[in-house]
Amino acid sequence: MTLQPFPADWHTALVLVPHPDDPEYGIGAAVAKWTSEGRRVHYALASRGEAGIEGLAPHVAGPLREREQIRSAGIVGVDDVTFWDFPDSRIRDTPALRARIVDTLDAVAPDVVVTIFSGPEWAPGQPNQRDHIEFATAVTAAYDSLVEPPRWLFENGPGGTHGEVVDGFVDVAVESLAAHERYLSVLDPTTPVYAQARRQVEEATAGRPEFGGRPAVEFILTRTRSTS
Repeated sequence: MTLQPFPADWHTALVLVPHPDDPEYGIGAAVAKWTSEGRRVHYALASRGEAGIEGLAPHVAGPLREREQIRSAGIVGVDDVTFWDFPDSRIRDTPALRARIVDTLDAVAPDVVVTIFSGPEWAPGQPNQRDHIEFATAVTAAYDSLVEPPRWLFENGPGGTHGEVVDGFVDVAVESLAAHERYLSVLDPTTPVYAQARRQVEEATAGRPEFGGRPAVEFILTRTRSTS
């Protein structure tokens, strides 16, 4: 599918994800570009990622991953990071989760909402996590429940409809993902953290022919509200 340019006529974005590091694996370069342009970006995370580091008890892993996420967000210019304390690895599309999403949408009043991919597979043989699917489904349901929702709702994932050109912002996105140092060092102990981060970010910002081969972050438009 040919990507359209990401919308430009907006000021505030809300990034809704289930876990720490979810923004950095996909949209970090786009966020760095947006904040450099003076746009406001808020992060809200359903959990603190307390189940995400093998060998660490949740009461140790959760605060560690929270600190890594706050540091990572700051690198790309995001200083508003909220954690909701839903249970990592057991996030479900519940009325309580939908209500928290609605409350956050009302409080932030964003023009753009970006969330995680809801599809069953990132690619053939690469299944999506249940937390991701359930969370993204809850975001869409919350959006649909609003009388006057934000202008756009996007997911970050394959099969995109829109792209944000990010040349000049790939390196800062690598640094942002690498800030999840303990998480990445346990996830793949044999590969240096910066090498992991570089590989993941370059995969997420591959050059696109629509934009002259320049690196771009891919987004899927799932909802839009007419302003006419």
